[in-house]
Order: sequence, then structure tokens, then C-alpha cells
Amino acid sequence: MPDRPTIRLKPREGRRARAGAPWIFSNEIVMDASAKSLPPGSLVNVVGDDGRSFGAGTFNPGTLIAVRLLDAPVAMEIDCEFLARRLGHALAVRQALFDAPYYRLVHAEGDFLPGLVIDRFGETLVVQIATAGMELLLDPLLEALDRVIAPQCVVLRADVPLRALEGLPLYSRVAKGHQSSQLHVEENGARYFADPTAGQKTGWYYDQRDNRAFVARLAAGRSVLDAYCYTGGFAILAARSGAREVSGIDSSAPALRLAEEAAIANGAACRFVKSDVMEELERLANAGETFDVVIADPPPFVPARKDLEAGAHAYRKLARLAAGTTRAGGYVALASCSYNMPADRFAQECAIGIARAGRRGALIRQAGAGPDHPVNPMLPESSYLKTLVYALD
Repeated sequence: MPDRPTIRLKPREGRRARAGAPWIFSNEIVMDASAKSLPPGSLVNVVGDDGRSFGAGTFNPGTLIAVRLLDAPVAMEIDCEFLARRLGHALAVRQALFDAPYYRLVHAEGDFLPGLVIDRFGETLVVQIATAGMELLLDPLLEALDRVIAPQCVVLRADVPLRALEGLPLYSRVAKGHQSSQLHVEENGARYFADPTAGQKTGWYYDQRDNRAFVARLAAGRSVLDAYCYTGGFAILAARSGAREVSGIDSSAPALRLAEEAAIANGAACRFVKSDVMEELERLANAGETFDVVIADPPPFVPARKDLEAGAHAYRKLARLAAGTTRAGGYVALASCSYNMPADRFAQECAIGIARAGRRGALIRQAGAGPDHPVNPMLPESSYLKTLVYALD
């Protein structure tokens, strides 16, 4: 049996973990001197006050989520072999879902690998490590990736904000191979471009794949506005699907350059505008400019629980402005990637915003991320994306 320290739960604590959730919080743990002295990210065995074993996990004495269980018994080694089995299962699921190797390969707790996100772009993997526990497993992880996939290139994007809470430095580097500043992405029959070293997250958002396809069906023969278009995900597919005219707005010049390259590669006629999105939507509304289909997929307005009320009002305002620039009989798609924004509250704020624009809307689609972003059924926090599509009067 591996020689790992043991973390014990307080009496009558660990209710969610007992039901199968993979997180155990610091206030549920006997945080004695031996526990506090463990280095962040240590592999530990977890035991309840009644002697029940919760298996192995990673432990950080300095964070609110102190233990992240690995769905592994205490007798199991957490090594390359263990990680290769997990990666192999994740790969098999994706290969059953997709014909081409462009997808999220690992979605943290959804694939029972907490703190780890991997997006695949053909022979390149972009790896995000968010926790001290996964950081300490980096070497066996890279070995396991070679064993299971043998990628030509691995890019480490260890620059997510959660790392600061884990006491980890931020960095971005190539761990294997040579990577240019641009990757191509194949999705829904379209060709896009992503920057894996300096773009947001891994450089691309696979989570909206199915929602892009849905909105593209509505776009044929219509005018489309893609607000927060980033590298053109919704805009390019709408143009390829026969939209009469397509405009995109984003504040990032590098992202818009990639969107313009994608438009050329797809033979898609799109117009992209660099602007603060809220300000541009205000200007369009005041000028009476409207579109048949409006998409608003912003960055997270609620990055932390303390930001809930301010973020909720921002979503309400965005819904009002998006509805205000949508023609009668048109469609508006609104999204939130903030897991701190509850789905019911997001729907409420969108409904209020649409009403305050003087519009009525029928909700025709409620969706989350695609199937390559699996949700741990005992961890609702792993379901973060909310996308709502309304048919307006």
C-alpha cells in the first residue's frame, strides 16, 4: 500500500463527500499540526471519523477546497499508470463523440481528474493545471499523455486565476515539441484559428460547439451580430450557413485578427469591429440599428461569489441591450460562463432585461456545454455554461 499521510474528517462532517462528491472543505477536516504541515498538493488518504475510507486525493491546507478526491482507493498508486487509465477512458469517450481530434480531452472533475483541463487541437494538446495537487503530478501526467496519445506538441497554460489561491506561480510554456502562436481548429465544418500561448484559456472555447450549430441554423438568410465574438466562433459559422450579413464585436485586437483570418479561410463575408461591447451595443440601439439574430457570449461577469449581484445586473443590462438591437421576429442568444451565476438567476436576469427592452421573448433553447465537457453528477459546480436562445416578438 502506498505510504501516504491520512487526513481525517471531523465528526458528522463530509456530508457531500459521503454522497459521492469529490470535494472536501477545510472546515470539515481535523486541521491539526500534522495536516497543516503537509506541502500543498500532497497526496493523502482520507478517512471519516467513523473509520470510513474516502480513498486517495490531493490536499492543500491553505485553500477552502482542501481535498480533491481522485476516485481511487487507498491501496492504489497515483502514478503514470493511474493517469494513463484515466486519460484512456476520457479519450475513448471523445472518440465515440467526434470524428476529428478537436475537442476538450479532459474536463477536470467531470473526468475524475480535478484541477486538470486539456484541450486537443489535432496533434497539439493545451494543458491547464489549476491546483497544487495536479502540479505535483505534472511529470507522470506528461508521461501518461505520451503513452496514450503521443502528441507532437504539449503547451502548458498554467496561468488560470485559481492558481494564485493554490499558492502557485503563473506560467506558460511549451513542454514538448515546438509551437507557433497559431493553431487551426475544425468545428462544425468550419475552420478557425486559436492562439494557445496568449489567447484566453486554451485559445478556444469548445464548450459552445453545439450552441454555435443551433444558432447557425437560425442565421440562414438573416443578418447576424456576434457580440463578444472573440475569434469568430458564432460569426464564422453563421456566415457559412448562409447569413445575409454578419458583424462581430470584441475588445481584443489579437482575437479579431484571428477571426478575420478565419473568415478568409472559410470564404465568409464578416465585418469585425474592435470596441467595448456594451458601449457599441448602446450606440447601435441609440442609432436604431438592428439585426435578425444577436448573440452575446461575454466573459464571466461573476468570477467569484462576492460578485454575484454586480454580475447579475451586468447580465440584465446585456440582455436589455441585445434585445434592443434585435429586429421584430428575430432571435437573441445569451450566455454565461460564470459557474457562480446560478442557472435560474441567469434566466431571471435575462428575462427581466428582455422585458425592459420592451420586448417579449419565447425561450426556445436552454443548453450548457457540449458532451466533451462532462459534468460530475455529484458536483453541480462542474456545470458552468448557460446558454439561452429566445425568439422575440
